[in-house]
Amino acid sequence: MSVLLGIDLGDRRLGVAVADTDSGSVVPLLTLRRSSPSRDAQALARICEERHAEAIVVGLPLHLDGRESEQSERTRAWAATVAAIVEVPIALRDERLSSQLAEARMGRAPRGRSGGAPSAAARQAWRARIDREAAAAILQRELAARAGTEVTP
Repeated sequence: MSVLLGIDLGDRRLGVAVADTDSGSVVPLLTLRRSSPSRDAQALARICEERHAEAIVVGLPLHLDGRESEQSERTRAWAATVAAIVEVPIALRDERLSSQLAEARMGRAPRGRSGGAPSAAARQAWRARIDREAAAAILQRELAARAGTEVTP
């Protein structure tokens, strides 16, 4: 069995998911608060060790037309720093529309207790869940690419 760790890299959070390449199952795992790249790498190294992950797949943010962006450059730099610390290979995978796909899967954000806007804590929990689901979407795209069935957004 081969295990992959998927990362949805955001400015504030890291969405993390795990995939079993043999069965094709992908599970949203957790959301980490972003820190420095070296601290992020230490946390990911622990997760890789616990889950016996053989590789990390980081979502690469591209413009809808496929061009790279400033965020793409920051993601590449982050991945290079993390790669120097973790002991597993790191791959980049197109993540276009992964957050939108995650939101579509989950439905609308929950309302507050009185039917109004949710609390700040509820909004943060919702965004953290979206990040985990987006990491799962990135891993599903990676598995599809490995199987030769990927459809480009």
